[in-house]
Amino acid sequence: MTAPLHPRFEHRLTRKEMTAARAGMLIAAVTVMVTIAAGVLMWVLDHSEFPNVWLGLWWAVQTVTTVGYGDVTPRNEIGRAIATIVMLTGIGFLTVVTASITAVFVESARRRFRADSEKAEHDRHSEIMERLERIEARLRDT
Repeated sequence: MTAPLHPRFEHRLTRKEMTAARAGMLIAAVTVMVTIAAGVLMWVLDHSEFPNVWLGLWWAVQTVTTVGYGDVTPRNEIGRAIATIVMLTGIGFLTVVTASITAVFVESARRRFRADSEKAEHDRHSEIMERLERIEARLRDT
């Protein structure tokens, strides 16, 4: 069973329809928060490998971006657990960004297709009406 969301936070999430852009912004914000928190936590929890907060933040940024130079790495279990969360967050962020861009292209293509279909339908309707008018005119003449 999950704990209920804070009412103000829940309102901010549900007041507008969730779009690809809003989902991307939400995931980006979560990614930034997780990255900063992980960098600070690594410094606090593993002082031997991360002697200053900047090294912890550097590690978190290179991990969340999936670069992973390997110049600093967590050696204890807590650090590796934090690294797992950071890596999954980074992968999720890249996935959502890719899906958002794809959604924009698909929606654009759908709109163009619909506009083309509507024009073709209108042209076909006009052609049928012209033929009908010619037929009615011939019937009146006979």
